[in-house]
Amino acid sequence: MSDIDRRQLRKESVGTAHIVFFVVAAAAPLTAVLGASPAAFAFGNGPGVPAVYILVGLLYLLFSAGFTAMSRYVQSASGFYAYVVSGLGRPAGAVVAAVALTSYQAIALGAYGLFGFFASQSAARAGFHLSWWLAVLPLLAFVQFCGQRAVTFGGNILGVCMMGEIAILVALCCAILAVNTTPLAVTVPPASIFGRGLGIAIVFVVASFIGFEATVIFGEEAKEPALTIPRATYIAVILIAIFYGLCTWSVSIYYGAAKISAAAARDPGNLYLRPISALLGPRAQVITQALLLTSLFACVLSFHSTIARYLFSMAAEGFAPLNLGRIHVVHGSPHVAGMVQTLATLVMVAFAALGGVDPFAGLFAWAGTFASLGVLTIQILTSFAVFQFFRCKPGTTSFLKGTVAPLAAALGLTACLALAIVNLPLIAGSASHFVFLLPAGIILAALAGWAAGLVLPHPANTEKLLVPAIAESER
Repeated sequence: MSDIDRRQLRKESVGTAHIVFFVVAAAAPLTAVLGASPAAFAFGNGPGVPAVYILVGLLYLLFSAGFTAMSRYVQSASGFYAYVVSGLGRPAGAVVAAVALTSYQAIALGAYGLFGFFASQSAARAGFHLSWWLAVLPLLAFVQFCGQRAVTFGGNILGVCMMGEIAILVALCCAILAVNTTPLAVTVPPASIFGRGLGIAIVFVVASFIGFEATVIFGEEAKEPALTIPRATYIAVILIAIFYGLCTWSVSIYYGAAKISAAAARDPGNLYLRPISALLGPRAQVITQALLLTSLFACVLSFHSTIARYLFSMAAEGFAPLNLGRIHVVHGSPHVAGMVQTLATLVMVAFAALGGVDPFAGLFAWAGTFASLGVLTIQILTSFAVFQFFRCKPGTTSFLKGTVAPLAAALGLTACLALAIVNLPLIAGSASHFVFLLPAGIILAALAGWAAGLVLPHPANTEKLLVPAIAESER
């Protein structure tokens, strides 16, 4: 059988652990902690930031309750697209697909830019010049190589990278707690949690949870998806919330609740590197800087796999050329879609390099802000889709999962989106007029998706891809 004849992803090839690795790797623990949390401390509610990770984690558990209940009926590599199609119709699903693809591509592009930035800095410390975009090229090639292999190959690599990131952060937390003399009960003042800056802190913290849609995107390839998908989703959300909360709590203890905001504002880049060097030694700081690069590699590999499966599904749905639905005859991966994603990233990196865009303050900051707005948008639509789906199928799940959880999640996520839009210059780190055009980009992608959903025909042979369990449940 040729790869042209293969149109289905390999069934039962990944378990809960692999999916969790993809999700947590997409969240890039080391990058998120060292990169995002200092801004939350500096501009948000200071020592209350660790509690914000728990609060946002609870919000995403509400969101997860609804869409994992729906995962019994919808298992597709098209992620939230399939959910929204089943709940709100094909045009709304096309909106989600368009916004998701542009948002995830933006995340990947921003992560490549950040990798190039750190790699260039590392080269400078070693005494030679390396342009950021030159550092990105071998990474692109290696991600493409890993992405075309079997999904378990990438999952194993992500697991190794993630363990290294987590190990250094856990070591830092333990070292801080070992020398701490402050009563733990006063390390997070209750008044700081809901005090001034809470909304801004929420915006930065929400960005740390981007990427857990991967749990449903790998549904077609999961073993026992009805059990694996909910399990992986809950584990990933809980791990991210608790781990990030622990890391930020520990660094807050190191500097002191009264000084953490000032320390983060004064030197955000070294907020964690300073205690790592002081408590774990200078070599640990060098190791951490190296792990930052592997963290970003894991992040881009995870999103490469996510985007490739989205493109694969969009080909099956008639929104993309049919060749994007080709599956590698040996590895069972959507290798053509993966190649398209790699080439698209290469073109974008080339434009950024030729345009003189700063890889950190420009590419990473703007792309990350755009992606945050887009992901919140599709999560809100998915919440309403879950509500509508179960409203039309009473008795298929509990009132809590089918009504309360999705509506509460939609309300909370809408509030987060509003806070993000209000604080756009702060999030993007720039008051440029371009930053205020980012929401317009989301709107344009949504309109393009809506038009495609109305105009392009729906291939008759793809209904089983979108809702394979619905037909069985209604027989």
